Amino acid sequence: MINLNQGHSVASIMAIWISLFSNIVLTVLKLIVGFVFKSPVLLADGFHNAGDVVASAAALTSMRISKLPADEDHPYGHGKAEVIGSSIVAIILGLAAIYIAFEAVMALFEEPATASKIALLTAVISFVWKYVLYIYTMRVGKKENSKGLIATAYDHLADVYASLAAVVGIGLALLGDSYGIPLLAYGDPIAGIVVSVLVFRLAIEIGKESMDILMEKSVSDDRLAAFEMIIRSVPEVKRIDRLRAREHGHYVLVDIRIGVTGDMTVQEGHTISSRIRNLIKEQNEDVDEVLIHLNPWYPENDSGILTNEE
Repeated sequence: MINLNQGHSVASIMAIWISLFSNIVLTVLKLIVGFVFKSPVLLADGFHNAGDVVASAAALTSMRISKLPADEDHPYGHGKAEVIGSSIVAIILGLAAIYIAFEAVMALFEEPATASKIALLTAVISFVWKYVLYIYTMRVGKKENSKGLIATAYDHLADVYASLAAVVGIGLALLGDSYGIPLLAYGDPIAGIVVSVLVFRLAIEIGKESMDILMEKSVSDDRLAAFEMIIRSVPEVKRIDRLRAREHGHYVLVDIRIGVTGDMTVQEGHTISSRIRNLIKEQNEDVDEVLIHLNPWYPENDSGILTNEE
């Protein structure tokens, strides 16, 4: 059964709540300032932030579901709910990137709006706020091995790029107004196009990782090699017939088939299995379940090839 201690800590839940609250505040702030001072880049960033509110809510919901204990319908737990939440964040980021690119390209063919110092200040506040949120959320996400929280941190990073583009764009427009250089006003949409590409790349990275987990992709070869070393450190293990491991949200599941001396008793086999399981879990905090199957091993038949019975 799934270990309930693998659930999310108070720190991770607090991090996602802070992200949700921050996104709501920044969305309202950017939209109001964008409408009042007619700043296209702030309006685009504000609508982007509105998508972040949905992404944060999805991450919070998926994290709550993922910590539910295993039940009859979900014997391996609900860890993948968090991965689904990451997929939703990836989709929202992708749509936001397309929207930012569209608005930026359209702005190139329109009369540039008059820049505002209030709009610049709002963009700076957003940039600093989001950067702090990115550092904080990523730190908690990695510590808790939370896919949803890490995806939210990357969402904050995308906002850092968008806010930086707004700062650069509005700043260039202000310089253009001050020194009579009209072309500088188009620095805003050009920066927006660059940001849209960066945000879209983030969406692809998050989406690919989520799909790999949902499609039961194996953990890295280095991790499998580390598990193999632990198994081979138990002298009673004569052969490793199969070793598989996969991520299941914020925890890892390991499947092992090993060969042991065929005349062992059930109790001796159970003791060996327990020792291997304990060693793996002691050295890998994110491993929740280790399933071990024992095959009989005889020196004269040690061909290294599995039979159907194995």
